[in-house]
Amino acid sequence: MDNNLMKTLEKCNLCPHRCNVNRLKGEVGRCKMTADVKIALTNLHYYEEPCISGKNGSGTVFFTGCNMSCKYCQNYKISQELKGDTISIDEVANSFIRLQEMNANNINLVTGVIYVPQIIEAISIAKKRGLKIPIIYNSSGYENVETIKLLEGYIDVYLPDLKYYYNELGEKLSNIKNYFETAISAIKEMYKQVGSPYFNDNGLIQKGLIIRHLVLPNHLMNSKMVLKWISKNINRNVLVSIMSQYFPTYMALDMEDINRKLTFEEYTEIKRYIEKYNIKGYFQDIEDDEEKYVPKF
Repeated sequence: MDNNLMKTLEKCNLCPHRCNVNRLKGEVGRCKMTADVKIALTNLHYYEEPCISGKNGSGTVFFTGCNMSCKYCQNYKISQELKGDTISIDEVANSFIRLQEMNANNINLVTGVIYVPQIIEAISIAKKRGLKIPIIYNSSGYENVETIKLLEGYIDVYLPDLKYYYNELGEKLSNIKNYFETAISAIKEMYKQVGSPYFNDNGLIQKGLIIRHLVLPNHLMNSKMVLKWISKNINRNVLVSIMSQYFPTYMALDMEDINRKLTFEEYTEIKRYIEKYNIKGYFQDIEDDEEKYVPKF
């Protein structure tokens, strides 16, 4: 075990909240998690972007806890109510191997920022045991650049959200400050590490950056500004995944501006905006109840 990495948890500043708590001694900060690794689910997931799920599925590992407090979180039982089981780092490594044995296309680490030292250790162990498939870092985008730098060489594909252009919206809906500046700094570092997407002969991503954006009802200008920034600041070959899957849940049910699903007209307006900036990537079919992705190249 890399003791220097684990020592970062003595004064935890892994994420932008910089809580400075000693998680090794059981103290908790914004994420509510100690140094123990807690996982809610490991399984094959078939509804990611086509280049991630393919036919065999993506080997997803859902980490418990989160450094954001999204009032519309679809996984709030995991992120906010902390559903999951505590397991050792060795068991985390074994879960990667099991997913590979299940023919997963990749290992998909969902919301892992609060466990970066443990993840690095688990990846190192798993690779010694034969892990060969790509590793995806599936992130809210609310990351410290120095923490992303720790992951260099361990992560093949970065899959960050870029949720908010307007910081006041991030503060209102996720109780965080300076989301946009923080996220774009992290995304630039991610791109620096892995570059534009690279695919194998089966069309599965092996390395690179894909940026996700969830369109929220009544907040189309937020989406337009996010997309405009991506088009002007990130390489045109980077893929953007536009998601229509929003539905009101958790605290959003009591919030007037986001207490409904996205309308077809709203999503069509965003699709037109994508075409305006010639953005490459995917969008979800809003007419389908499943999280179905349609390539938009």
